[in-house]
Amino acid sequence: MKEYLEFKKARCKDCYKCLRECPVKAIEVKNHQAQIIKERCILCGRCTVVCPQNAKIVHSEKDEVDSILLSNDNVVASIAPSFISSFRLRSFSQMESILLKLGFAFAEETAVGANAVTKEYEKCMATGKYPNFITSACPALCRLIQEYHPNALKYLAPVDSPMIAHAKILRQRFPGCKVIFIGPCIAKKREAKESGLIDGVLTFEDLRRLMVERGLTFPLPDAGPQEDGERFSCTGITGTASANRSKSYPIRRGIIHAFEARPEGYDYVAVDGPLNCVSTLENIDQVSGVFFEMNMCENACVSGPCSLVGDGEGVRATVEVKRYVREECAALPREKAGDREYTVDISASYPRIESKSLIPTPEQIEEILHKTGKFKPEDELNCGSCGYPTCREKAWAVFNGYADIDICLPYMRERAESMSYEIIHNSPEGIVVLDSDMNVVDINAKARELLGITAVNVKGLPAIDFFNPTEFLIAQNSGRQYVRKKIYVSETRKHVELSISILKGNRALFGILKDITDEVQYSEKLGKMRMETLSTTDDVIKKQMRVAQEIASLLGETTAETKVALLKLKKTLMQEEEEREKSEERS
Repeated sequence: MKEYLEFKKARCKDCYKCLRECPVKAIEVKNHQAQIIKERCILCGRCTVVCPQNAKIVHSEKDEVDSILLSNDNVVASIAPSFISSFRLRSFSQMESILLKLGFAFAEETAVGANAVTKEYEKCMATGKYPNFITSACPALCRLIQEYHPNALKYLAPVDSPMIAHAKILRQRFPGCKVIFIGPCIAKKREAKESGLIDGVLTFEDLRRLMVERGLTFPLPDAGPQEDGERFSCTGITGTASANRSKSYPIRRGIIHAFEARPEGYDYVAVDGPLNCVSTLENIDQVSGVFFEMNMCENACVSGPCSLVGDGEGVRATVEVKRYVREECAALPREKAGDREYTVDISASYPRIESKSLIPTPEQIEEILHKTGKFKPEDELNCGSCGYPTCREKAWAVFNGYADIDICLPYMRERAESMSYEIIHNSPEGIVVLDSDMNVVDINAKARELLGITAVNVKGLPAIDFFNPTEFLIAQNSGRQYVRKKIYVSETRKHVELSISILKGNRALFGILKDITDEVQYSEKLGKMRMETLSTTDDVIKKQMRVAQEIASLLGETTAETKVALLKLKKTLMQEEEEREKSEERS
């Protein structure tokens, strides 16, 4: 699918808008990223229009076409008439001038092919084989019927689109040429590639970028009609107003308007927009004798996904194309000349495209529904928030691997709320949530117990009516994300550790209350024991000091007496020794 359309993962914001708007649910959401399911996509481009993040990329062939222009001198352009409204021009000559400067050898409006298609429609309707008749100009619409509404294939015109018809005409007139289509459609890219008749497709966005790169701007419009009516037909191919009426193909009821005289036997109805087309195809067998002009784009091709027409400008674009067609038709009276006939075969076949999606059994659908909490019919809300219109279609997508089972918003919300409830109300800690005005958002049983709240219902009421919210106010005013305080609740005689977190945007405060009464009491008891121990220790020390002093005192007295006795003994011994020595001397 990358050769046509792809998503920018970095920009995808998991909003499911593209999935909700996709008429065939060709988008899968995996890992919160939207991706295109190639085999299911009809390339209507609706997802590119509605994506709020511009996450869809239409593959550009600008460089490839530029290379073809530089290397070939026989490149012809087929440009959709809706260029008038996208580029805000007055005449084809302005566009033709630019295309020739870009290197095209020849340029012509796709309306030439549209004129041939209109005539072929008339032939088919004249056969009487079609109880209803569906136009084949929109390739996205044809793909929608082929793959998703095969019941309507019997009504689909077996005729080429104007782009393919014109390519066949151009190749007949310019043998060996390269054909480049320029228009506002994504589906034309695949149609061109599958046909083998188109060498490249430029969107109007591509053309504008190419002009900017080359420094080209549109010339002023012609001063007035030229005498040579060829300029006001499809640039030289036909010379009647009937051909110019086919330039109305890009607008709503434009194909109907292209008939000079509408074939009898049909009521003519225009259907545009993906939802209207799908609804019409689902109920088409309920009517008969209706000509359906069908376009997948709202306001038809002028509002194509790659047009330069902005949101809300569909009416303006339609009016500008109508004015353009009116002026072209007025410039060439019908009786001037007959339309040039071409021998190309523009018949086409649109075979059934078999879907590759699996078809789950009712039991398998029920099993998937049960996983998202849907057990009864009333559980199936069919809210469409997941992108699928019904819960059973979502279950089908899950079965095929196109969607994650948890992209059911009511289920996810219920599960989140249930988990939050279980976490909050079964928490062993007290939990209280206050809004920025200090009103109670939620509170669990433990918080009630710690704060002494006996009232049955306090949610939505001012917190000050039930407890002192001073610490919450202080935390809010401080602007700190996390605050921890120890408080005493006199009503319950509880000591509480209060942790307050400020939720994002200062919109709410989340408080956790932990009962630390036992810890505080144990700490107080331990402190008392510590003081008692210190006091006892002090008494012991004092007693020991007193004993030591007494011992020291006693030791001091004994020492003195011993000293006196020893001195006395020493003196006696010395006297005896002197007397002995004297006695020896006498002897």
